[in-house]
Amino acid sequence: MTLYPLLDTISDPAQVRKLDRRQLPQLADELRAFLVDSVSRTGGHLSSNLGTVELTVALHYVFDTPHDRLVWDVGHQTYAHKALTGRREGMAKLRMHGGISGFPKRSESRYDTFGVGHSSTSISAALGMALAAKIRHETRKVVAIIGDGAMSAGQAFEALNNAGVADADMLVVLNDNDMSISPPVGALNRYLARLFSGNTFNAARKAGEKILDFSPSLLEFAKRAEEHVKGMLTPGTLFEELGLNYIGPIDGHDLESLVPTLLNLKNLKGPQFLHVITKKGQGYKLAEVDPILYHGVSKFKPEVGIAGGKPGAKPSYTQVFGDWLCDMAAADPRLVGITPAMREGSGLLRFSECYPDRYYDVGIAEQHAVTFAAGLACEGMRPVLAIYSTFLQRGYDQLVHDVALQNLPVVFALDRGGLVGADGPTHHGAFDVSFLTCIPNMVLMTPSDEDECRKMLTTAYRLDGPSAVRYPRGTGTGATIDKALVGLPLGKGEIRRRGSQVALLAFGSMLTPALEAGEELDATVANMRFVKPIDRELIIALAAEHSLLVSVEENSLIGGAGSEVARVLEDVAGTTRLLRLGIPDRFIEHGDQALLLAEIGLDRDGIVAAVRARQDSAAGAAEEIVAGSI
Repeated sequence: MTLYPLLDTISDPAQVRKLDRRQLPQLADELRAFLVDSVSRTGGHLSSNLGTVELTVALHYVFDTPHDRLVWDVGHQTYAHKALTGRREGMAKLRMHGGISGFPKRSESRYDTFGVGHSSTSISAALGMALAAKIRHETRKVVAIIGDGAMSAGQAFEALNNAGVADADMLVVLNDNDMSISPPVGALNRYLARLFSGNTFNAARKAGEKILDFSPSLLEFAKRAEEHVKGMLTPGTLFEELGLNYIGPIDGHDLESLVPTLLNLKNLKGPQFLHVITKKGQGYKLAEVDPILYHGVSKFKPEVGIAGGKPGAKPSYTQVFGDWLCDMAAADPRLVGITPAMREGSGLLRFSECYPDRYYDVGIAEQHAVTFAAGLACEGMRPVLAIYSTFLQRGYDQLVHDVALQNLPVVFALDRGGLVGADGPTHHGAFDVSFLTCIPNMVLMTPSDEDECRKMLTTAYRLDGPSAVRYPRGTGTGATIDKALVGLPLGKGEIRRRGSQVALLAFGSMLTPALEAGEELDATVANMRFVKPIDRELIIALAAEHSLLVSVEENSLIGGAGSEVARVLEDVAGTTRLLRLGIPDRFIEHGDQALLLAEIGLDRDGIVAAVRARQDSAAGAAEEIVAGSI
């Protein structure tokens, strides 16, 4: 007997639309049970997806997808969407190498109308799609589904501001999943949502507008009166002021509210805004109690829940940073910790509890986070911004103009530098070395182990200008950590192994595979530590002693650390050749970190093979020269 009798009949949304509306709660229940079972086997995002089950069912039931466009935000809430759009079997390899992505991906399905891994992009994209349909005289609905965390980003409000005056037929659904901006849901809100979205109310409003059209002052008065009435009963005045017709809030788990309201909104012209209340982890008690713990999960047993970490396990780089932050805060009252909505992910939980007056979560607002840090630094504080590499890309202009140009002492604790694994190309930190190194005044460090990470954070903190410490996802080598707050000599690397002919110049996480390859090749291995300022003296000395230098980094080859080595060698007369190893000029897909690194040649075997291939080609070229001279 099947566990999912109704869900098993659904392979595309057209079959959802053929169901009797009374069957939708059963479909939602089965879909939720399937998600718990599936994610417990593969790992992935759980709480956020459990919270959007009914909303997803209702959207595919009401709208003619994929002709009508659903544009999802913060893409980790789309597992139910994937399961209903022909990818339920593919969920068995979710986020695995060769399997389906954990985020919407245009190349994966025609139902994924816009690729997303970062947040706050849905309204902008949906507006573009809606206006494209208008220009081409196509009749279709476009719906943006945005989480309330994503509403804290400036781009969302920039898009709303544009949508309110663009005369586009589009719907914005705010999935408010933690009651952050709304009052409790009740019968009155359900009634008002149906009222404000219904034909009678909207026909009466349009008739009133025509009657009062002869008197602009009376028409404006009537519009203001409507807004204020809504404002007294609902929290939607802001969105009304931006030009969107606000509906809600309604219970996002109540299909009897969702479906009629969406059916009404489907027939309305112009920009509409629906506010729904959902609960992260809905339907799985353990996730309801602790939705943050169950936000991103590894494999677990649903009947048991997530087990605690293994005693004595190696600390992650994120934990090393969190411990350092608390220790440095105890030593210096000027320290301020900042995160753009990533307290747990960036290791600031203990800091937020111990130093609440010096802890700031600014929401998903990376641009603001960077300039906010600059303002603190202007007044003598010492801000430390904990941010993922991939998210710092969103604050790049502020990094250049507001921090570096003014040479302000802001420390960027750059987590997830390099390949991150299952989250894939939207989350890989593949470009930070390239985009940071070119900025004047910036210091960039790449620790090779946990102890070096702590020392580099201390080094960065004591500088009088901007700096970044770039460390990878996961655990390090298990190095013994010196608890003292001591730094490192600025811009100095070290020799970790002596060999002959070949010297491997390793940056950060690449030291371990470089040392392993060094044993195979009998190569010298240098732990470079600093990308900027790079250790010129060490590079020049190694060039004088070796015929081949090999830079190894977990960053894009274009503009990366290897490019800095090449710049040094340009100034040195000699015949030393340089081989640069790093991330190739393409987006790396999702999969196990070790597997991905091996695939692009950044493990021991890959380094050895690349060096031997270069040596063979050099030897062949030498033979040709000798033969040609005979």
